[in-house]
Amino acid sequence: MNSNFLIIDDRSSGDTRSSLGTAWRVVSDTVMGGVSQGQLSAQTVQGRPCLCLTGDVRLDNNGGFIQASLDLVTDGLLDASGYLGFEIDVCGNGEIYNLHLRTADTGMVWQSYRASFAAPAHWQTVRLPFATFQPHRIEVPLDLRRLKRMGLVAIGRVFAADLCFGRVAL
Repeated sequence: MNSNFLIIDDRSSGDTRSSLGTAWRVVSDTVMGGVSQGQLSAQTVQGRPCLCLTGDVRLDNNGGFIQASLDLVTDGLLDASGYLGFEIDVCGNGEIYNLHLRTADTGMVWQSYRASFAAPAHWQTVRLPFATFQPHRIEVPLDLRRLKRMGLVAIGRVFAADLCFGRVAL
């Protein structure tokens, strides 16, 4: 295993661009008829530069999510097989959020590999080993050589999302 880190985002850009050069974007259940609303903004929280995903998750019209999504490469696939998992610096409102991974195998929008984490009111580094990711609506095992996208997601229940994230790394 690689003992070094791959920095995905260190929040040095000051906008929605990641350290990889790709941009974070907001996706919500409105793409499928839901009514959840989310925003993504560059902020400084407790003295740290970060992006904050805020909004309201609603279940109306079979909805139920807002997401900060990031393509991990501009083209092709990211090989993360030399890493143990993700590290994310988070601060939030104490709610449970998800990290969703998409690979070349997740052809349908509802397919992903998921791990959950809490976002406390103070900055904390969350470590999500790849072994903890569970397939969602897909039978193919997670292939770390074929990563395409990651998403930090508020999902599955009615609540006010407030998730700030700083450094993201493999």
